Amino acid sequence: MRSARASETTPAGTQSGLVVAGFGRHVMVETESGERVICHPRGKKSQVVVGDRIRWLPSQDEGTIEKIEERSNLFYRQDEMRTKSFAANLDQVLILIAAEPEFSESQLTRALIAAEAERIKPIIALNKSDLAEPFGRAWAKLAPYRTMGYQMLPLAIKPKAATAPEDAEQTRELMELLSRKKTLVLGPSGAGKSSLTNLLVPQAKVLTAEISQALNSGKHTTTSTTLYWVDEARTTALIDSPGFQEFGLHHIDPMQLANYMPDFKAHAQDCKFYNCTHLHEPGCGVILEVKSTVSASSISTNRYRLYSELFAELSQTRY
Repeated sequence: MRSARASETTPAGTQSGLVVAGFGRHVMVETESGERVICHPRGKKSQVVVGDRIRWLPSQDEGTIEKIEERSNLFYRQDEMRTKSFAANLDQVLILIAAEPEFSESQLTRALIAAEAERIKPIIALNKSDLAEPFGRAWAKLAPYRTMGYQMLPLAIKPKAATAPEDAEQTRELMELLSRKKTLVLGPSGAGKSSLTNLLVPQAKVLTAEISQALNSGKHTTTSTTLYWVDEARTTALIDSPGFQEFGLHHIDPMQLANYMPDFKAHAQDCKFYNCTHLHEPGCGVILEVKSTVSASSISTNRYRLYSELFAELSQTRY
């Protein structure tokens, strides 16, 4: 899934472009000069995703995709029925969750594993820091992830309310993290993704309406992924993705699972057997750490439960 090529030979007259939005087979491509044109693939099925660099051939008022340049990465999820690609060629993924309603640690873990598998830096942002009690509980729940070294950011994104000084400081810190990078914003519905996009890209609604009209996709554009430039120089990109309730990892080999979980990886090298599943083997470094009575374990009981459930799920679909 990492590299995609429409063909090895590219017809003369093609131009370079960046895919910035899409719905169905049609995509919006931004040219080197900043113009936007609708393009479609030659075949029936489109493999193009937002963030792809492509070569396209102009044809009257639209264009034809001739080649997808090799990708540095592709962030996607996969369940039993289908694969859902979010975006390609990312610098980082901002996983936006909220203190209220309570976020799913299983979904967070799955998103982190998908990012680790593609070597994309994840940042965890916890929204609604203005709700003191639920935020305190949620922040404490994230303690294992801070210990693992994941970058964490508190946020209080309000749709239209006046901005408090501490909110402005949070926004400044967020902008520093996003600066000169392509960032996919990922998270469940209700976490505040739309409010975040509108805060950083005030013209987002107008741009979305323009894309919707151009692609004739109407209200359905909200279910597509869109790239917005945060700055006029087009160096900082924010990629808004649809909310999700499920995050399948069927593309992950269960035997590789521990390598994508930092707290497990640190102890997996101490296992007696090279093909250890970390579930029942004698001399397992992970199990010894989980059951350690000498000091507090760096692998929480909940994280071990999540690993066990994921391993069983992925083994069932693979074997």
